[in-house]
Amino acid sequence: MARISGVTIPNEKQVWVSLTYVYGIGPKSAYEILALAKVEPTIRTKDLTDAEVSRIQDVISASYTVEGELQRIVSANIKRLKDIKSYRGSRHSLSLPSRGQRTKTNARTRRGKKMTVSGTAKRALSKT
Repeated sequence: MARISGVTIPNEKQVWVSLTYVYGIGPKSAYEILALAKVEPTIRTKDLTDAEVSRIQDVISASYTVEGELQRIVSANIKRLKDIKSYRGSRHSLSLPSRGQRTKTNARTRRGKKMTVSGTAKRALSKT
């Protein structure tokens, strides 16, 4: 099992797919990394030699911010938005969409499970 940037990548997948398991590396970045490391993207991870794995690791550490460092940067940016009390920061604080999506309907992923508020249903007329 190959470990790249502290992540154990799957053996049975092609190398370019396996690299996407590292936080901060998508398909496009994976192809760029493999081109710089001179590794064929379609070979399986289990067929990589130690030299190829070390070349891939060197390219990633030299040119890309990945995993924990990238997560720290993203969370620091969100914290900065909250500290300066920007609109986007307030949306992050309230766990609402921050990029202009509608919230009257949809936005369930961000807002969580629907909670019914009592007292909103119409009451049946009672005889007096």
